[in-house]
Amino acid sequence: MTTPEPPRRRNTELGLLVAALFVLVVGAAAAGLESKGSVPPALAAIVVVLGTLAFAAHGVLRRAAPWADPLILPVAVLLNGIGLTVIWALHQNNGGNGSPLKQLLWSALGILAAVAVLAAVRDPRRLQRYPYLMAVAAIVLIAIPIAPVIGLEIYGARRWIGIGGLTVQPSEFAKITGVVFLASYLVNKREVLSVAVRRVTIGRVKVFSIPRLRDTGPVVSAWLAAILLLVGTKDLGTSLLLFALFLSMLYVATQRKSWVAIGLVLFAIGATIASTVFWHVRQRVDIWLAPFDPEVYRSPDGSHQVVQGLFALADGGITGTGFVEGRSARIFAADSDYILVSIGEKLGLAGLSAVVVLLALLVERGYRVALASRDPAVKMMASGFAFLLAFQTFVVLGGVTRLIPLTGMTTPLLSAGGSALLSNWIIVGLWLRMSDTARRPARPTLQSEGLTQEIALR
Repeated sequence: MTTPEPPRRRNTELGLLVAALFVLVVGAAAAGLESKGSVPPALAAIVVVLGTLAFAAHGVLRRAAPWADPLILPVAVLLNGIGLTVIWALHQNNGGNGSPLKQLLWSALGILAAVAVLAAVRDPRRLQRYPYLMAVAAIVLIAIPIAPVIGLEIYGARRWIGIGGLTVQPSEFAKITGVVFLASYLVNKREVLSVAVRRVTIGRVKVFSIPRLRDTGPVVSAWLAAILLLVGTKDLGTSLLLFALFLSMLYVATQRKSWVAIGLVLFAIGATIASTVFWHVRQRVDIWLAPFDPEVYRSPDGSHQVVQGLFALADGGITGTGFVEGRSARIFAADSDYILVSIGEKLGLAGLSAVVVLLALLVERGYRVALASRDPAVKMMASGFAFLLAFQTFVVLGGVTRLIPLTGMTTPLLSAGGSALLSNWIIVGLWLRMSDTARRPARPTLQSEGLTQEIALR
């Protein structure tokens, strides 16, 4: 007897791609008709280029990764298209810093990078062979902006480098190499980290377990690295993201809540110290706690952005103000850090909810890839990338709605910016390869082949 081959579902993917591009065509047409009375060439170029590359990537998947998840590519293309359309609308109303055609170029490079990942990474298990090389790459990428010659400080944070008039954010790619390193390291050390614990009991009842003091080195090291990153680059968002990523992957590897509790206590201590010592962190906290205070609102780099973002979301209502009306085009970073506010104003609560559901669906497919993967390291990598996108979305949405302090992150696949978009498409390419490996039928071994032949003879 043989195990039935799982369905490849490439036709399902093709149908979903057609539906995603239909939504993009309708959205682009509505934006063009409302703004210009016709569909401008820029919007037409967005639809044609994105559609052509999406169908080309689908064709590559049919040959190179036929068992890949059929939802990942259509959802990524749809989110990318929505971001491009909103960026174009903001650009028409003098909002945002980037050109939609430049963002389209980055989108094309991103899809090509995802295809290149499919071609280069035939077996994702091989990525765990170079853990310390990945760790060195992550450290170098994070440390490059600190260099005095090429490092650039923009908006109070030093996380960019300038190369011939082009700005690149290396920390976006450090997240990918960091996930690969953590997956390899934690898979090798998970037995020690999960078994070597001290149990705290009251009488005969076990209350909780804590790790041995000599085994807490990884958590303390990650915490110190996050603090040093905050000091060197003044980048609160990236330091918070990398530390939270480490805690989530540590919990997946060990299933020990005590590690997470220790990490949260260390983070609370570090956040308290940072808000006391560093003025830019203290300013973010003041903006979060009292954005409507006149002194905070009128101060340089005060709460004007947060307050106007809240008003823009309120103006959007249920169905939105449309692509022409509204105040979001006048908000600083409306096309990058505040892209969700722009979507909420122009498309309303209904449109913003749909976008958040699409982001949640993409994260869910990432975790589904992790559950289906048979190799522990691949499972860790897939779940790490899923947490990465989920946490970024939570931090951005929580920051613009005053649930948490604003940290200056970008929304995956939506925000303007080449580095973030390129790194997100690389993650999509890795997910496609991992899901193809996980769903691909296992080849029968020589022993099983001999048993099958023996049964057939009998």
